[in-house]
Amino acid sequence: MTARAIRRIGSLGLVFLALASVAHGQRPNLPLDLPKPIHEFAVTKSVMVPMRDGIRLATDLYLPRGAGERMPVILMRTPYNKETYGGATRPAEFFAGQGYAVVTQDVRGQFASEGEYRVQQTDDVDGYDTIDWIVKQPWSTGKVGTYGCSYLGEVQYLVSKRRHPALIAMIPQSASGAVGSAGGYYTNFGTYEGGALTLSTIFGWFGVAGMKDRESPDYRIGSRQYPFDFAEMLKTLPINTLARRAGYPRSDYEGFVSHPPADPYWAEVPYLTDADRFDTPAIHVNSWFDVTPEQTLYVWNLMQKNAVSERGRDHQYVIMSPTTHCASEAATNHTMVGNRDVGDARFPYWSIYLAWFDHWLRGRDNRITALPKVHYYVIGKNEWRTADQWPVPEMEPTPFYLSAGPRGATTADGDGTLGTAKTLATQGDTFVYDPADPFPSRGGTICCTGNPKDQPGIFEQTDLESRSDLLVYTTPVLDRGVTIAGTVKAVLYVSSSAKDTDFTAKLIDVDPDGRSWNVLNGIKRARYREGFDRTVWMEKDGVYRVEVSLKATAYHFAPGHRVRLWVSSSDFPGYDRNLNTGGHNYDETSWVKATNTVHHGGRYPSHLLLPVLPK
Repeated sequence: MTARAIRRIGSLGLVFLALASVAHGQRPNLPLDLPKPIHEFAVTKSVMVPMRDGIRLATDLYLPRGAGERMPVILMRTPYNKETYGGATRPAEFFAGQGYAVVTQDVRGQFASEGEYRVQQTDDVDGYDTIDWIVKQPWSTGKVGTYGCSYLGEVQYLVSKRRHPALIAMIPQSASGAVGSAGGYYTNFGTYEGGALTLSTIFGWFGVAGMKDRESPDYRIGSRQYPFDFAEMLKTLPINTLARRAGYPRSDYEGFVSHPPADPYWAEVPYLTDADRFDTPAIHVNSWFDVTPEQTLYVWNLMQKNAVSERGRDHQYVIMSPTTHCASEAATNHTMVGNRDVGDARFPYWSIYLAWFDHWLRGRDNRITALPKVHYYVIGKNEWRTADQWPVPEMEPTPFYLSAGPRGATTADGDGTLGTAKTLATQGDTFVYDPADPFPSRGGTICCTGNPKDQPGIFEQTDLESRSDLLVYTTPVLDRGVTIAGTVKAVLYVSSSAKDTDFTAKLIDVDPDGRSWNVLNGIKRARYREGFDRTVWMEKDGVYRVEVSLKATAYHFAPGHRVRLWVSSSDFPGYDRNLNTGGHNYDETSWVKATNTVHHGGRYPSHLLLPVLPK
């Protein structure tokens, strides 16, 4: 179809084209480039908008010319400087060019806004008060949508639970760090996973984005110019004084890392709980190699389950791409995720975003709400698929049981195996975890770190498989492909010489040349094996069930490949080291080695649980 023909049929016709294609499980047949602007606009900078407590927040207004006296409004709130951060300015220019009034705002205590900055502590009420201000303006129709990625998406979730009647639609992207106790995750801004601190991410983010003061030229947003060796700094202890020793400006870093996942400290921030109620139609966008893809899918379900009206319940949609944090829209016809080309992952995001707001804020009958509720990309198949539920109904949770031969499962030279049949004989594979020499991170679900060695995505792992602190379990060569879509878990029966230690798991795709590539990774701090709101120590002779979530994905293991599971006790510096003492970890400078055992077979059926799709 020519560009002239596309312009002639307009956005209504484009959405009908999309519907025709997705009915067959294909990518919507919409233009993959940005729709062209149709309005010029003027920008008024730093209008000071009062909050309920008198604090004023600096707000930029993008007002189109020739779009009418009153316009629907799109709101974006950012801690990253509304005037320079591309994640706010570029979308603002796009939507203003389409005839929307756009409001961008520095959150409380950041850049031109007044007040003391505390990460997301007042973003629910500040967002609500800003919407209140918007609907009273002479250029506003009184209908507001919200948009933005990462922090800009998380504040959308926080304000949505306040259910302002003028908040009509939202598009939160890579935003599931807003999950608190909901689902038992206690993610808390992405600070914790499995009870372990996401060390490289949190230390990196506070160094370039999370400070309360902006005087230091060494920590400008996006500069990444640290006056120290980031990787070496992460190795030093204790964790809670890292920011001070690095010379960071004032921030909430120490509070974040020194309060465990379910501590009352986190209740001061309005992170999502299972008791929250919602009423805003939303398109949730995330990617398989973001930090929290599993939580995005949980929130998508939660906002349906806890909706207060049919409008909120029936109009929740989710798009899961194969990319990294906030990179969905940047996919190309050869999308690189780490060192892996995952194919043509492009998707008509901007056409869909525009049609979404056109429907809800302008009342246009473009049938955008007839799109499938779920779009997800299958890595390996390199294709988009659709569903109306997640987990997809045809998914079959399939256990692959751990076992080992005479050599045991230590290193890839061992004979650890994965199979669908249980083994009767009880065995155990033992390794020593030394916090002085932790198993290194490589790729995976990570974001926002200042360490150039810590990059998200898929990378070859083969050279790490000779370490003695690694257990390796592998299937035979696959005669036919295996496709998974859902959350992957490692259910392990373990014992340890320490009262507390960590267990890490990594899902690996072994190609026909014997090279290992990471698919998913996860961790569980053993003290939290019964829930993050309680601490339960291990006893020396005890055997304990530990469930490690490797997070969610959609992935195809091709014929001729093998499925592999790694088990160890560290993944550093992606996660902080467990020092094995039973102490706080964050304020300790000494450690002990832990002798850890994974039991399998018989009454200890350790297994990898894969969400397998039928052929």
